[in-house]
Amino acid sequence: MLLNLKEMLQTAADQHFAVGAFNCSELSLVRAVVEEAEAAQAPAIIQAAVGEFNFATEYFYTYVVKRLEASSVPFVLHLDHGKTFDDCVRAVRAGFTSVMIDGSEAAFEENAALTSKVVEMAHAAGVSVEGEIGTIGKMSTSDEGGVDHITYTNPEDVVRFIEATGADALAIAIGTAHGIYPRGFVPHLQLDLLREIAKITPVPLVLHGGSDNPDDEIRQACQIGIAKVNISSDIKKVFFDEVQRVITETGAFMPPKVFNAAIGKTRTCVRTKMELFNSVGKAKFYK
Repeated sequence: MLLNLKEMLQTAADQHFAVGAFNCSELSLVRAVVEEAEAAQAPAIIQAAVGEFNFATEYFYTYVVKRLEASSVPFVLHLDHGKTFDDCVRAVRAGFTSVMIDGSEAAFEENAALTSKVVEMAHAAGVSVEGEIGTIGKMSTSDEGGVDHITYTNPEDVVRFIEATGADALAIAIGTAHGIYPRGFVPHLQLDLLREIAKITPVPLVLHGGSDNPDDEIRQACQIGIAKVNISSDIKKVFFDEVQRVITETGAFMPPKVFNAAIGKTRTCVRTKMELFNSVGKAKFYK
């Protein structure tokens, strides 16, 4: 079952859970997320940043669309961190049901104008749009980019931005970063800021950089009002650690022997995230 983001997140907000959005640009990662979502009866989002989309190509996502459409579990196929109008057009043409336009590093007015343009195009095709205000940090392991110094979301901008753009969801900056944090670094999410924003936002909220954060803070963020949590580095690290282990210990080089174990480990990680987001068993709300 393939939905757009607005449809998925409105139900999540109404039922008080969050949906995991997992960055996948490789068949085994897609299988791990989809198969575990089906086993857990949990709605899920398959997403790709622009670099991942370019790597996998639109032909790969033609397969992904077919796989998600064939599932009884609700999915969204989402472009993560589109930087240009053309990025979003390419994703819509490839069958994505949701796009993010990230104008967060621009001035408010420029960000709003770009987001509005994408909203007009995407809504005409039945595709949802995620915008962003505030900036996400970055680590060296990140695929998705980011900035060296986080700009926290100003609550006063939230309603004004949504009214100006018509975006369906909003990514906010409360202290996370893309990638795996350096050894000894402990991130602290600004949960009081999230509470302030959650009270006034007219659309579901999105947390980028969900990997490698303390579980309790992520759980609290979902309880306060985050409806979508982006996970990329956590599943990729688990997957490739297991690939490396199998190759090193067995010398195997046939894909089934190398990748099956990695898919299994990744599924375990995905299930842990779904339990953290309280999305297990929630597919029933989309029937």
